Amino acid sequence: MDMDRRELADFLRRSRERLRPADVGLPEGPRRRTPGLRREEVTSLAGMSPDYYMRLEQARSPQPSTQMLGALARALRLNDDERDHLYLLAGHRPPAGRQAGEAISPALRHLLDNVEHTPAQIISDLGDLLAQNALAQALFGGVCTVSEHGRNITWRWFTDPAVRSAYPVDEWDHYSRVHVADLRSAVARRSYDGPSTHLVRRLRDASPEFAGLWELHEVGVRRRSRMSVLHPVVGRVDLDLERLLTPSEDQALMIFTPPPGSPYASQLDLLRVVGGETFATGDTGATVAT
Repeated sequence: MDMDRRELADFLRRSRERLRPADVGLPEGPRRRTPGLRREEVTSLAGMSPDYYMRLEQARSPQPSTQMLGALARALRLNDDERDHLYLLAGHRPPAGRQAGEAISPALRHLLDNVEHTPAQIISDLGDLLAQNALAQALFGGVCTVSEHGRNITWRWFTDPAVRSAYPVDEWDHYSRVHVADLRSAVARRSYDGPSTHLVRRLRDASPEFAGLWELHEVGVRRRSRMSVLHPVVGRVDLDLERLLTPSEDQALMIFTPPPGSPYASQLDLLRVVGGETFATGDTGATVAT
């Protein structure tokens, strides 16, 4: 990613000019000839060399480090969008956004509850199933109430043999690699934080298959794919999976739709009728979305 010195210089200058000393806890001082903060005030707040900052505003500096950009973002009181813009202009990937954890926004919950004709789930970046609509529960089974790693899709795939019985045997190896590659990407985005490393450590201890695949260091975010589910009542159902991003970095809305022109839409319609009865009998579903 290339650094855009001219645009970076303009953005820094205009961001500085939008601030008043009172905005950053500084006294107004004597009458100012120009609006906003002085350069030396910004450099004092950011803890950086005045000469280097002057070169940044003059579009003749070397590429700043991410640490320096973070300090400038704080000094200039940039919001998240402005901070990300600063990083991109400087030729760096923006830092990870805010995480929602297990909190699902009311708007996202409303959207999930009103998706009736296709299975849908809200899944964390580490693979925790946070919520699902009625049709997804009928298709995959209900695991949202299971604590710790029991509701984690990757954990169940590698530690619960019953889960795999819901998928064609010749696709097991593919699903295993997809799970590991997607988790690898999430762990790196999180900068190897506590929850992600804890999950990986437990998976490596519990599953030799996972441990071997983890060593391959394959990376790939699963954004869309086609999958097959072998349901005990309606039979095989082929679905297109689409991963829709949410405002938070650590949640996604997963939508499962039948391929256009396929007969699987009618099977989902049947499942809407019989699904509730199936799982009300005590079968909490050995299946989870892959």
